Amino acid sequence: MIAALALVAALAAQDPPPSPALLTLRPAELARARARLQRGDAALRPALDQLLVEADSALRAGPFSVMDKQRVPPSGDRHDYTSLGPYWWPDSSRPNGLPYIRRDGRRNPETQLDYDAPRLHRMAGAVNTLTLAYHFTGKADYARHAARLLRTWFLDSATRMNPNLEYAQAIPGVAPGRAAGIIETREFPRLLDALALLDGSPDWTAADRQGMREWMGAFLDWLLTSRIGQEEAAATNNHGSWYDVQTTALALFVDRPELARRIVEASKTRRIARQIEPDGSQPRELARTRSLDYSVFNLEALMQLAELGRQVGVDLWHYEAPPPRGGSIRKALDYLAPYADPAKRWPHEQITPVSPGRLLFALRMGELAYGDGAYGALLAGVPPRVARTSRVQLLYPGP
Repeated sequence: MIAALALVAALAAQDPPPSPALLTLRPAELARARARLQRGDAALRPALDQLLVEADSALRAGPFSVMDKQRVPPSGDRHDYTSLGPYWWPDSSRPNGLPYIRRDGRRNPETQLDYDAPRLHRMAGAVNTLTLAYHFTGKADYARHAARLLRTWFLDSATRMNPNLEYAQAIPGVAPGRAAGIIETREFPRLLDALALLDGSPDWTAADRQGMREWMGAFLDWLLTSRIGQEEAAATNNHGSWYDVQTTALALFVDRPELARRIVEASKTRRIARQIEPDGSQPRELARTRSLDYSVFNLEALMQLAELGRQVGVDLWHYEAPPPRGGSIRKALDYLAPYADPAKRWPHEQITPVSPGRLLFALRMGELAYGDGAYGALLAGVPPRVARTSRVQLLYPGP
């Protein structure tokens, strides 16, 4: 707490950093949070305290690499990312358990055993935490370690991941990899924002920036042209939405704005009109055993896509599919918003507990996008400790 106060005091003495070239985040909102912290706004202090606790922990994390695994992908190249389908389990009726069978919503703990998905998740989480803490405090250690984590995963020849997901979410006895695995890189758009927050740090060089541009460009090409990438593009549920988020963000990052614009424009009919009913329900997500989680999950993807659309002049926030469909992002939000109150019972299947802050991001984004304070008022149902310490308070602080 004392260290956080000292950093806030240091903030007041610094010139504001240049506005970063963000994709899914809004520079004006980060600037507003910084200004409020400089004024000593106590409402944001718990979120900053929590961020710095997590950033100090992230300083001890990693580095992570696909080369850390002992298992060898079917290609024979350990630089290839590999993971296991999370809801696939050995078939107990067969002596060798093969082929695996699906148990939706029930995560197989085997996914944590020498696969790359947990390492990728920890790397992305640490980088996002460190770069945000660096933005708010200017502490060089945060930027330095974030740069090290990024170089290890993406750039250093001995440890880098190959820019493909050919062997993601394998199903033993069925497939060595599949299109559904592309969802495991859904954090990449936020990583691109992390790169923007690193700009200006002497620990993130021009060579690093160029290397990341080349890696992400190659990964985008794979997403667009590979069989697996094209299959994921055709997905009609949250997988298709997150595919669009990734390809749009990557296109913007590598200066292909027309491609980004085409993807976002097509998402009006390909995603929103097909996925959201006139009442705001999302039938493809309601069919899942964790239907509240997946409904929010898909809405978050569409909201990120709407933010990316702002970069290319396509307004998804206010798009409404023509009759008889009539779905929209706002209707999906209105359908889910009441369930921010944990006392309100969700009427569909949900086999696992839901985080009490599950709707924080969606409600705050709705408040920001539509200028409707009713969404913010619904946050009163979130336990205060959860709401006050959430990173959402720093990313979208409000006036």
